[in-house]
Amino acid sequence: MYMTKEKSNNITQNRWLILAIVVMSPFMACLDSSIINVALPVMSKDLYTNMAGIQQVVTSYLIVISATILIFGRLGDIHGKTTVFKYGFIIFVVGSFLCGISRTLNFLIFSRIVQAIGAAMTMSTSQGIITHVFPKNERGRALGISGTFVALGTLLGPPLGGLIISVVTWEYIFLINVPIGLVAFIAAMKYLPKDKLTSKQSLDYKGAILFLVFIVALFWAMLKGQQIGYENIYVIGALVIATISFFIFILLEIKIENPMLDLSIFKNRVFSVNIFCAFVSFLGISCINIIQPFYLQEVLKLSPAKTGFIMMAYPIVLTIISPLSGHLSDKIGSKILTLTGLMITTIGLLSMMLLNESSSIIAIIIAISLIALGNGIFQSPNNALVMSSVEKNKLGIAGGINALIRNLGFIFGVTLSTTILYNRMSYKIGYRVLNYVEGRADAFIYGMKWVYAVAALGCFIGFIISVIDKTKKKNK
Repeated sequence: MYMTKEKSNNITQNRWLILAIVVMSPFMACLDSSIINVALPVMSKDLYTNMAGIQQVVTSYLIVISATILIFGRLGDIHGKTTVFKYGFIIFVVGSFLCGISRTLNFLIFSRIVQAIGAAMTMSTSQGIITHVFPKNERGRALGISGTFVALGTLLGPPLGGLIISVVTWEYIFLINVPIGLVAFIAAMKYLPKDKLTSKQSLDYKGAILFLVFIVALFWAMLKGQQIGYENIYVIGALVIATISFFIFILLEIKIENPMLDLSIFKNRVFSVNIFCAFVSFLGISCINIIQPFYLQEVLKLSPAKTGFIMMAYPIVLTIISPLSGHLSDKIGSKILTLTGLMITTIGLLSMMLLNESSSIIAIIIAISLIALGNGIFQSPNNALVMSSVEKNKLGIAGGINALIRNLGFIFGVTLSTTILYNRMSYKIGYRVLNYVEGRADAFIYGMKWVYAVAALGCFIGFIISVIDKTKKKNK
């Protein structure tokens, strides 16, 4: 529990201020994830490395967040979500400062790891704090606002990064976090609810290590496999290590008394169904991030600036729709909105299959906006369903799983989409390709259609499973 009875009224009165403090964390984490992309070419020159080397600055951040997010979600349940959140905030600020003063690639990667640990601590506990502080009739709206700040961080990253680099040096894309983070941390110390612990449990260290090995090995294999091929002996070895560590992790979690991941949480059908739907949703929308820039710049020959303008349609629509959907879910319930959102996302992905070498910018923006509309309608109610389906003493691990699923969806989506794209392009051209082939826009369009078809199928499967779940509830 968080609060004593005497303080409950104050926390209720300050719930919107608490929300404002809490959402700064995912906002800054997503801003930092997207703001760095525009700076990579400049950073690679300053740090005397190639693009493969500088890419580690991005991948190290992503892998560490995914590997530790469940661990910190569990620690939030044991030691208090507010405690983990506040420590995470200050670690993220320290990591940002270290990134800003980095002069070598290795030190920058180390600093990004520190930053990622702080981001994982806050991301794994923020939804649990929001769910605990807000009553059920306001929870969807609050989680919707949280989703909006995630979209805003993603939206503002590229233009803000470009502006900073044009005015000052790349170090300031990290240093900008320091004053904002310090102010938010001071506010968090003052206003966030105090933890009142009733749990005497300890962290499952063996499970934590096994899960960390599983995620690091899996993600390394997936990311490296894209570069050197999945038949490479090191990639195969990493996949074997990931598989073995995952199975040992599951066996351990079943047997021990206080597991890191309480697998009984998946017996809750509402939780499991909506976590799966979140995964296929993130897997589907991640295809846009990786495929669309190539389509716009290589096939349609648009400039990077115009490409960025078109791609901004997604976060703009999501920013508008997500809080409205969260507010509506408080009024009419979440299930009908998640179903509607999944179906619209499916239709949007199918509409992307209609794009070709002569598609207009308006048609592209409409298709992207359709997907954003569906995802905006889906995400906030789905988060509310996931977080409201578990007991309060499991909010930390539930929030950790929810955030992990987002990262896994994006990683699997990027890997799956590029694998399908290059496989179908190779089939069309007649030999193996791992990049866009000049003069063969037809092959790219052919592969792209397959990618969006598979992504649409995934979202539709999520829709069907969700419909079946809703039907079963009615028949009870």
